[in-house]
Amino acid sequence: MSEKAMTVQNENNVVKESTRDQHFISPAFDIFETDDILTLVADMPGVSKEHLEIDVDQGILSIRAEAGNGIKGESLYREYRPSGYYRQFRLLEEFDAAKADAELKDGVLTLRLPKAEAAKPKKIAVKTVH
Repeated sequence: MSEKAMTVQNENNVVKESTRDQHFISPAFDIFETDDILTLVADMPGVSKEHLEIDVDQGILSIRAEAGNGIKGESLYREYRPSGYYRQFRLLEEFDAAKADAELKDGVLTLRLPKAEAAKPKKIAVKTVH
């Protein structure tokens, strides 16, 4: 069996991926849009910026993170195990990836994707002809 096996999403929006026995949760996002920018916000407790990956490839925004509990030492017994996070979005408009920024503060991810000039709405002036 390969290192990366099948990904399954159940009715509770929990994604399980059999890669090294990790479990991934599909976090809920709030998405806000203006004429200039798309802002995505999600709670991702236990994630540090070193374990967060965000990329856009062929119109697909992918967000993947590993969560930890911050406790050092060998686990002797666990009833709770931190999960990782994984979510993808198909972007319907063009965004300027070079100007995108992400902020992770107190377990809340805020991702801002500025729209490319070609994707921004334009007003067309109407002339009157006499």
